[in-house]
Amino acid sequence: MSGEDRRGSFASQRRQARVLAMQMMFEADFSDRTLQEIIKWRFDEDDPPESVATYAEYLLRGAWEHRREYDELIGHAAPSWPLEQMARIDRNILRLAMYEMLESEEVPTKAAINEAVELAKEFGSDASRRFVNGVLGTIASQKLQGEKPVVAPGEQ
Repeated sequence: MSGEDRRGSFASQRRQARVLAMQMMFEADFSDRTLQEIIKWRFDEDDPPESVATYAEYLLRGAWEHRREYDELIGHAAPSWPLEQMARIDRNILRLAMYEMLESEEVPTKAAINEAVELAKEFGSDASRRFVNGVLGTIASQKLQGEKPVVAPGEQ
């Protein structure tokens, strides 16, 4: 297998993992089930390859753990869109991308944004991709300036 084939396969597995994580995150956002119950059910249903399952669970657990912090950042980056009025799918795509952007050293910021925009195109509304791109672009610009994206004083 050539190096390009392996990268394509790796990218495809990462995309599958992001879709799976997004689906589980969406369910966790409104379900009374625990993350572990959601993970077990989804993995039993979909039977993903081990590498897909491992990365999906990594994303889900990390984004879920940081969701309150990310929700504040989203609110700051998109003040015209109250979090409770935001489409759940958009909110969860943002949370997952932010976890990759802010916590993972192995995923370049641009790649995390591009992948989130692709998820928004596939699963969100017509406006989702622009919204997701704009919010993540705002947060990424703060990150690139060497700042940890923060909520302005008095907004917490």
